[in-house]
Amino acid sequence: MTSIPSKNMWIRRQQCPCGDWKCYVTYEGDAETSITSQMVKAESSQSESMVAPYVGMVFKTDEDAFEYYGNFARKNGFSIRKERSRLSPQLGIYKRDFVCYRSGFAPVRKKPSGEHHRDRKSVRCGCDAKMYLSKEVIDGVSQWFVVQFSNVHNHELLEDDQVRLLPAYRKIHEADQERILLLSKAGFPIHRIVKVLELEKGIQGGQLPFLERDVRNFVQNRKKVVQENDALLNEKRENDTMELLEACKATKEADQDFVYDFTVDQNDKVENIAWSYGDAVNSYAIFGDVIYFDTTYRSITYDMLFGAWIGIDNNGRPIFFGCVLLLDETLRSFAWALQMLIRFMKGRCPQTILTDLDPGLRDAIRSELPTAKHVTSIWSILPKVSSWFSLQLGSQYSEFKSEFDALYHLESTEDFELRWNQMVSIFGLGSDKHIALLYSLRTSWALSYVRGYFLARIATAAYSKSVDAFLKGIFITQSCLRRFFEQVGVAANLQNQRHPEVQYLHMKTCLPVEEHARQILTPFAFNALQHELIASMQYAAHAASEMANGSYLVRHFRKIDGESLVIWIPEDEQIHCSCKEFESSGILCRHALRVFIDKNYFQLPEKYFLSRWRRESSLMFYDDHSVHDNDDEWFQEFQSLTETLFTESTITKERSDYIRRELTKELTRLLNEVRDMPESDGAPMEFTLSPTG
Repeated sequence: MTSIPSKNMWIRRQQCPCGDWKCYVTYEGDAETSITSQMVKAESSQSESMVAPYVGMVFKTDEDAFEYYGNFARKNGFSIRKERSRLSPQLGIYKRDFVCYRSGFAPVRKKPSGEHHRDRKSVRCGCDAKMYLSKEVIDGVSQWFVVQFSNVHNHELLEDDQVRLLPAYRKIHEADQERILLLSKAGFPIHRIVKVLELEKGIQGGQLPFLERDVRNFVQNRKKVVQENDALLNEKRENDTMELLEACKATKEADQDFVYDFTVDQNDKVENIAWSYGDAVNSYAIFGDVIYFDTTYRSITYDMLFGAWIGIDNNGRPIFFGCVLLLDETLRSFAWALQMLIRFMKGRCPQTILTDLDPGLRDAIRSELPTAKHVTSIWSILPKVSSWFSLQLGSQYSEFKSEFDALYHLESTEDFELRWNQMVSIFGLGSDKHIALLYSLRTSWALSYVRGYFLARIATAAYSKSVDAFLKGIFITQSCLRRFFEQVGVAANLQNQRHPEVQYLHMKTCLPVEEHARQILTPFAFNALQHELIASMQYAAHAASEMANGSYLVRHFRKIDGESLVIWIPEDEQIHCSCKEFESSGILCRHALRVFIDKNYFQLPEKYFLSRWRRESSLMFYDDHSVHDNDDEWFQEFQSLTETLFTESTITKERSDYIRRELTKELTRLLNEVRDMPESDGAPMEFTLSPTG
């Protein structure tokens, strides 16, 4: 009985250069080292003057000798094989004969009458090239000596491009074996598997270290093994998914706020599982306006896709909302996952959902989240652009990449359409299916189309790196599904309960609006606003005479970027900028701030401090079992004092150090006094507090 891998290997998936959505280049581990697009390792390089074996040459082992002779043979246009060996009770194997692959003659085979056998011409021609070894033990150390050597051949030696095709050198390395089996399982014919491998390695046709018939023979020989492995994997998957369900059930019994659900097929076997935690649901009520649905990890052992719903908190950090394990990547499975998200989050739909590039997921969002804006992460597109076009365009790729980046950042959809058509024409990509796919999805990734969609700075490189670090923390250990479930819970709890680092918010402009914002916003949001406020000092606002009153054209004093139109409605203290930064991030842009400053505002209107970016969003919230009304007045007072203390202490390092020192002393004193009090006075206190990150 064959065995299956004992570890549960989770891999990051990236679309294969062949362009098929069923086929993925896989990545393993923290270093994200490709296991299927590795180039076959070359044999040990030998100089042109490689020393030929000679009588008296010494090797530590017979395998070292065989490897050396094999390298010599390949360098000189032939291959070798192991012939005879001799054994003794004292020394074990003490003689080895290595010969040319054409040594000896093929034995004569008798043909049974009435049966047709294909006559195969033998390559053996009695060649006498050889290397014989003998083992000696000197001072307790075994050594192998060359006792006979001949390099005289009675046949023609092969050139470099021919010798690599000898059976001895046509090896399918382990990484290629895994890839071949994966593609074969997906239904790829042999000739297409060979083509995919050539594309992944970036080599010309016919340059693989093995032939198409070698791939065919390998697949045929492994079919039985693959079937046995599949049966074992299915059995393991069924057992482990049942253990996972038991873990979910036990967690639900211990924590009523924990939620989970699953689906089964017609044979009552588990297909998909989703779960979330009470704290995550509470956090979603505050930070669920925008989410990222990450689907970059897949389990090799269980053949299941892992999807995580992740948001961004008011400190700019990823916050975990829940996750799902999917048996496949069909529209049906993705739709079910989104249904679970909305159900777990009590019917609240996000304003915007960010995903990887996946047509199936796009269709599921259209179906299940019709009111949500869908944005495709540019960080999932750029690696695909490289794999799709770098080989195809060759030396032109750098120019193409620059033009693609410029297209991504364009402000006008009209400009995008015009320059896209020009780019396609210049690089001759009119019939390319990948260009067609990117164009069909342009409304979800090009900034000219998604500008104004609320993203809360979730589409930045910094956030993407934070998500990668969080997910790698989940997959750092390989284990069964139950242990994986526990690891997800630990990682999610650590991520959501982590307190932000204390930052010293220094004034940089001395403007009243800056001082006011510092008291309201978290350090992350304040730093973003402060950056725009500093930049606004280099802009000037001019009334747009040709437009209605309240319109301003704001431009940089060096005109390094285009001008922006700012519309000011004084009656409602509303301001709108054509750059749509506030609509996208919830932070006012430099153009709008320039107008507020020119109008002598000392404080920005409250409506421009979104609740998701305020300091109080970080504090503790009551859960559904909390008491309210007059019973929690003491806590409201405590919350207000704590907030004020935290705000005042972040102004200078001296204040922060003082608060840390004195507060620790005072809290320790209060704690000791409370512990000295009686544990019960007959009056029950029935309230709980639930932190939400």
